[in-house]
Amino acid sequence: MRYPGAPGLPDVGADGARPRAVVIGAGIAGSAAATGLAERGFHVEVIERERYLGGRVGGWTERLSDGTEVGMNRGFHAFFAQYYNLRKLLVRGDPRLSRFRRLDDYPLAGSDGRLDTFRDLPRTPPWNALAFALRSPSFQLRDLIRIDARAAAPLAAVSVPRIYEQLDHLDAETFLRGINFPPAARHLAFEVFSRSFFVEPRHMSAAELATMFHIYFLGSSEGLIFDVARDNFDIGLWTPLAEYLTAPGISGRPGRVEFHTGVCVTSIDTGGEATFRLTVDTGSTLDADAVVIATDVAGLRDIVAASPTLGNDEWRSRVAESAVAPAFAVLRLWLDRPVRPERPAFLGTGNLHPLDNISVLERYENQAAAWARRHGGSVVELHAYAVPGDAGGELRDRLLARLHELYPETAQARIVGESILWRQDCPRFAPGDFARRPGVMTPHPRLMLAGDGIRVDLPVALMERAATTGWLAANALLRQWGAAEHSLQTVPADGRSAVLRTLAARRERVR
Repeated sequence: MRYPGAPGLPDVGADGARPRAVVIGAGIAGSAAATGLAERGFHVEVIERERYLGGRVGGWTERLSDGTEVGMNRGFHAFFAQYYNLRKLLVRGDPRLSRFRRLDDYPLAGSDGRLDTFRDLPRTPPWNALAFALRSPSFQLRDLIRIDARAAAPLAAVSVPRIYEQLDHLDAETFLRGINFPPAARHLAFEVFSRSFFVEPRHMSAAELATMFHIYFLGSSEGLIFDVARDNFDIGLWTPLAEYLTAPGISGRPGRVEFHTGVCVTSIDTGGEATFRLTVDTGSTLDADAVVIATDVAGLRDIVAASPTLGNDEWRSRVAESAVAPAFAVLRLWLDRPVRPERPAFLGTGNLHPLDNISVLERYENQAAAWARRHGGSVVELHAYAVPGDAGGELRDRLLARLHELYPETAQARIVGESILWRQDCPRFAPGDFARRPGVMTPHPRLMLAGDGIRVDLPVALMERAATTGWLAANALLRQWGAAEHSLQTVPADGRSAVLRTLAARRERVR
């Protein structure tokens, strides 16, 4: 579904008076907003708390105990073909997206030894989902027959944002039990979605789960095969984009962008002569005609709490209620011997707690491949999502035990280096959250929000939600200066199968 941008001025600063915008946060959402504004003539300053760009998809350099410098980031990210608006951003720095590599499969391993795969599925909904179910060792034909078709109708014919009215009061686990979805298949078919939000199914909104199923199966023909970055994220994604945004004289980009890293905005004031006055942690101030807050949830809450002139009581209450998901951990290992060559580049797991996936980085990432060649080893990454607060140091040992169980050859490998990362900064998508989640627009017409925790009534999620809200924030500001907006697209807002839509409509009439 395409959303054409409204026509307008190609350059709002053609007369020499360029509006000044500040974007807080240099992640996906902030980068999209900065790009959208700069390309229409704004002078944009991006303030980033970290020393690197990319936010939760950022990359940096670490040093192993032997002094070797290695790339590090916050863990595996899958760049799905349905991420249209994210790709729209990244082509600015990589016009052919040549820094990506397509993984031809995404196997999922269950605790019972069964292995599901997304290889060679039909591309047309609903036959893609049906083919996956029929060939999966986790499903049986009798399981499909037992599913309550009426109760499952919203899942089969999602309509966004209406699905949130139907299911956001339920948690995903209750919903799946209610439709008689087979427990063995639940771990592989749906837990992978919920845990990509760093949360257990019993704590995730059923509406979010249904929307994810729509995005990847019944709403699109791209499926669950995805691209990965060929390089660590700093090299592969953000350095090329930053070079594009800061280089002078690029056709179609009349404005310019300045990046300030290692700087934190502490408050925003709407009083005085300037539309906005921002204070940073160094004590200095910065004036702006427009602001986009594209931080994580905690950053947004902190800025609003310290800025009493922003918004009204209702909006401030919504921001304050925004919550984060449980913590997650990334354990990256540099091993002195290779894993077996038939191991996939990426393996998802179901019901194998605490492990959620394994990445063999030298299969696709250039820096890891170079290290593996030099040392005759492997670079392996283990993820644990929705980690309990009391997991402590035993988590590392449990992750290693799972790795040795699934890839026994690693049990004899010596760990040359390791890095473990703990974070708890991803937005929560619990039942009932959607209605109270703050949106892109705020009570102040020239203050916008962007990020994957910001409400948007479109079928987008995760990195694509971040990119989409960034572009929408830019468009909302461009409109006020009479500038041409940027076009966007998503998977269809409604299910593509007329048969499933009819069944869902009949269920609603019965109710």
